[in-house]
Amino acid sequence: MERTTCVVVGGGPAGMVLGLLLARGGVEVTVLEKHSDFLRDFRGDTVHASTLTLMDELGLGPAFEQVPHQKVDKMEAMLEGGARAVIGDLSRLPGAHKHIAMVPQWDFLDLLADAGKLEPTFTLRMNAEVTAITKSGNRVTGVKYRDRADGHEGEIAADLVVAADGRGSILREAVNLPIYQFGAPMDVWWFRLPRNEGDPVKGGAGRFSAGSALVLIPRGDYFQCAFLIRKGTDQLMRREGVEKFRERVQTLVPWLADRVDHITDLDEVKLLDVKLDRLRRWHVDGLLCIGDSAHAMSPVGGVGINLAVQDAVAAATLLAKPLREGKVTSSVLAKVRRRRLFPTVVIQTLQRVIHRLFLGRKLNSTETVSSPGVPKPLALAQRFPWLQAVPAYVIAIGPRPEHAPDFARRAPQTIVRS
Repeated sequence: MERTTCVVVGGGPAGMVLGLLLARGGVEVTVLEKHSDFLRDFRGDTVHASTLTLMDELGLGPAFEQVPHQKVDKMEAMLEGGARAVIGDLSRLPGAHKHIAMVPQWDFLDLLADAGKLEPTFTLRMNAEVTAITKSGNRVTGVKYRDRADGHEGEIAADLVVAADGRGSILREAVNLPIYQFGAPMDVWWFRLPRNEGDPVKGGAGRFSAGSALVLIPRGDYFQCAFLIRKGTDQLMRREGVEKFRERVQTLVPWLADRVDHITDLDEVKLLDVKLDRLRRWHVDGLLCIGDSAHAMSPVGGVGINLAVQDAVAAATLLAKPLREGKVTSSVLAKVRRRRLFPTVVIQTLQRVIHRLFLGRKLNSTETVSSPGVPKPLALAQRFPWLQAVPAYVIAIGPRPEHAPDFARRAPQTIVRS
């Protein structure tokens, strides 16, 4: 049996940030990632201003700038007739980062992994799929895992297990933590379309019409597209075929007509089963859930990654010293939830309001033509542009941004990329 002080299950943004920060705090930490690399398509790629500030505090700002990314400083709505209205103006944000960075998640995770390699107490294990927890009485004492490359099975004992393995977390299921489930009116189809130099959309933009919606996220020479569908209609719409789907996209955004043929098969269109939930309690003795394992977020606002990262920062800040001293009690773990509950509830409440009052109504509408003109809230934001800073702040920074603890801060570093 192997042993470490903290084992983090899941090499996503939350797990990698937590592993890096704990290692900088002198904690022996092992991160287990079940895949052989971080290359998976249509994962959340938005790195918001709060996370960019964190990168600066960790000394990783210059290295992040070397990662291919695009900066988005405005969020817009596309209206009838091709007009656009600004929803959020990120150039009005406080601080050095007045934008959201669109970066392939695998590049972001690779950067964190390379930074972790500089810490003597940091270990990243790829191909390590966790299959079960181990317990002594009521306390979680470690995990069992299987190496997906060679089939080897092993066990790691730890003072603390952290579940950062996403909304489908097997660890939170294993300990049967109670959960609030809020439901969602939609699922999302993810796909790509080419992006041309003269396209009218420069930042993130959404087109919302009766019965359908499309969000365009600029990514270099292509758009990452999110097509919103009514919850549970994935198979029904796939049976309609690719031609019908192309027609839907072209109807929503006519200037995409010259490239919808790039969607050759609906197998290229990936489904995101949207969930919105929150654990009532984030821990049991010896195990803590953070990120999507603790609270699955709607894609509205693209805030999931950044909430998960801030969970990780809070957890590292509160747990590094108790982990070094071997004094991680349930009362210490409960502090993480108490610290992160307020921003989680605020963002999820806003998402639920948007689901119920806007997206749900749009997607379930039987109207064939959307109402003309600019919706009143958008019209107000165009008349008083300072209002555009409010949604920009809520999305890009959030109600309680976390900052790197002193023990994790570094001067700007040169990171040798693997």
